[in-house]
Amino acid sequence: MLPFTIEPTTSPTPADARDAALVDPGFGKLFTDHMVVVRYDEAKGGWYDAKVTARAPIPMDPASSVLHYAQEIFEGMKAYKLSDGSTALFRPDANARRFNESATRMAMPHVPKDLFVESVEQLVRIDSQWFPKVEGGALYLRPFMFASEVFLGVRPAKQYLFITIASPVGAYFKGGIAPVTIWVSQHYTRAAPGGTGAAKCGGNYAASLVAQAEATAQGCDQVVFLDAAEHKWVEELGGMNLFFVFDDGSIITPPLTGTILPGITRSSIIDLARAQGMTVSEQPYSIDQWQADAESGRLRETFACGTAAVVTPVGTVKSPQGSFTIGGNQSGPVTASLRSALVSIQRGDAADPHGWVHRIG
Repeated sequence: MLPFTIEPTTSPTPADARDAALVDPGFGKLFTDHMVVVRYDEAKGGWYDAKVTARAPIPMDPASSVLHYAQEIFEGMKAYKLSDGSTALFRPDANARRFNESATRMAMPHVPKDLFVESVEQLVRIDSQWFPKVEGGALYLRPFMFASEVFLGVRPAKQYLFITIASPVGAYFKGGIAPVTIWVSQHYTRAAPGGTGAAKCGGNYAASLVAQAEATAQGCDQVVFLDAAEHKWVEELGGMNLFFVFDDGSIITPPLTGTILPGITRSSIIDLARAQGMTVSEQPYSIDQWQADAESGRLRETFACGTAAVVTPVGTVKSPQGSFTIGGNQSGPVTASLRSALVSIQRGDAADPHGWVHRIG
C-alpha cells in the first residue's frame, strides 16, 4: 500500500458557511474542501505520490491525452452516517472491481483495490464535517482516472491521474421517490455489442445527453434506451438500471450482455429480492411487451435503481407513438419494500447478512 501524504487545506470553508450550504445541498453542486490525488507513470513502475490535498483546479497541458482520445473512467459511490453515529461505505470492493473492469476496457492501468478503498476512506475522514443532515443525505464520492500524458498519438497513455472528490448530496430527484416519467429514445442508442456500454466512462454519458435533452423537452424525467441491433429490447436509463415486477411476484431485469452497466445497486437489489423469496430473472424484455403487460395489468411495477437515486418507481412511459402507465402511476409495494431493505442496510438500521457495509475507522 502506498503511504499517503496528508496536506490539509490552509483555507477551509468557514463552519457557518458550510453548515448553511448543507441545509439544502442539492445533488452534485456542492463540494468538500479536499481531494485525493495519486499519480501513475509507467516509467516509474506504476502508482506513486498519493496525497490528500486541498481541492483545487487540475493543471493540464493542452496536449493532455484525455482531451484528445478520451481515456477516462469514473465511479459513483456514497459514504453514509449510520444510526450509531459511525461512518461507512457501501460495497466499496464492488466499486473497485468495476473501476478496474472499466480500466481494462479503456486500455488503462488497474488501481489496486486497497489503494482505491483507502483513497476514498482518506477523503471521508478529512471531510467528515461535510455530511448533510437532510433526509437521505450522504457524501457522494467520485473516484475517477484520466490519461494525463502529454502527447498526440493514438495509443494508450503511459501517465495517469487517479483523483477522488466528494459532494454532499440530498435526494437525486426533487420530487423524492414519486414515480418518474421516462421517454423512449427513438433515434439514439446508448451502446452496441463490442462497445463500451459495460464500462463507466464519460463517453457513454456524453452520448446520452442529446437523448436526455429530448426527454426533458417532452416533459420526462429520464430517457430509456433500446438495443442497437433491433431497437426492440429495453436496456437501461441514461444512468440507472431497470426492473419489472409482475402479478405473480416475479421480477425481470435486462441481462448484462456487454451493453449495460453492471450496477452495484442492481446487483444488491437482485440479492435482496431473492432473499425475500422472489424469483428474479435476467432476461430480455421488449418495449412492446412492456406496454402490453402494463396495459393488461400483468406488470404491476417498474423501478429504476442506481447509486445516486437508489430506487425510483417508474410511473409513465412516453414515446412518439403514445404513452402508457404502470400500476396506476403509483409506487408499488415491491419497489417500496426493496428500497427500504436496501436503505436500512446502508444506514445501519438493519442486519447486514451480505457483509456490504464497510465501516470507516
